[in-house]
Amino acid sequence: MMNFNQSPLLVIWEVSQACDLACVHCRASAQPFRNPAELTTEEGLALLEEIRRFGQPLMVFTGGDPLKRPDLFPLMRRSVELGLRTNVSPSATPLLTPEAIDAFKHCGLARMAISLDGPDAVSHDSFRGVEGTFLRAVAALRHAQRIGLETQIQTTVTRRNMHQLGQIAQLVDDVGGRMWSAFFLLVTGRASAADDLSAEEYEKVFEFLYDLSKIAPFDIKTTEAMHYRRYAAQRRKAEHGAEESDPKPGSAVWRSAGVSDAKGFIFVSHTGEIYPSGFLPVSAGNVRRDSLVEVYRNSSLFRILRDTRLREGKCGACEYHNLCGGSRARAYALTGNYLAEDPRCVYQPSGCLAEALAAQS
Repeated sequence: MMNFNQSPLLVIWEVSQACDLACVHCRASAQPFRNPAELTTEEGLALLEEIRRFGQPLMVFTGGDPLKRPDLFPLMRRSVELGLRTNVSPSATPLLTPEAIDAFKHCGLARMAISLDGPDAVSHDSFRGVEGTFLRAVAALRHAQRIGLETQIQTTVTRRNMHQLGQIAQLVDDVGGRMWSAFFLLVTGRASAADDLSAEEYEKVFEFLYDLSKIAPFDIKTTEAMHYRRYAAQRRKAEHGAEESDPKPGSAVWRSAGVSDAKGFIFVSHTGEIYPSGFLPVSAGNVRRDSLVEVYRNSSLFRILRDTRLREGKCGACEYHNLCGGSRARAYALTGNYLAEDPRCVYQPSGCLAEALAAQS
């Protein structure tokens, strides 16, 4: 396992917030035009050199829409040249042409990630705010399939689509996706609290994902649902005994075990702000004046977030705190305190830690 005190598993660079979609849940409240304060090409190249100092984390170019930057391809080529496993997450707009997808492959990218938030045009396009987005996304995925570019499908799970997940999973299979990444809504940016799942609804979705993971030809992972790891551990223990409660080696759950905001994960904004994640907008510095490596390893914010002993409420008492730890971004979004317990977890801890917590309350 990696030492997350020293290096992240995943580095996300939001190269631009510009995007031509109008997604109802958009974290960044993206706008059509680029911000003149975006990192320059030269600053971006320097950032990639700095990221390489971590070793070989997964490097993801995201947005907004990365294709809004005219220097995207030189930046991605440099990332690959540096030995970083490099992914891109473009928006399904007219910029995502077959030629652009071909160029992704020629650059040496490992994977292209595309969002699908519904199994058909009606559901997906209403979510993304632009007609034709669904057909364009599916066409992009099928083109990638034809040319041998690995793909990841990303779905933001909300009350709008939680009952369509089976149909979306079938579509992931149909287009040859290697991974299905379920993003669980955070009430930030344009996201509405009315679309947020309850803690009990989370468990229902976890049950579906866990059962599917046994038979699906693709990997399944969650984002901002760290407690899926707790759920999976409980199910494995019930099915196979205590010795099998840990995540299965090599699985997506195993690879992400313990990863959370600031712990195995770091996010750089389009203007260079350094965040624990894109959903936890508390800055620990800026790459224009600070070393990304030093901020990750030594800033007080990142060190506090990595120390699971500092969790409050039941997250601090939970026996799964190292595997899960709860979403710090969700705690911050819903309570204003990034150390608070995850408000969307039903689990009640057991054991000495929980008894001590109850005695103090």
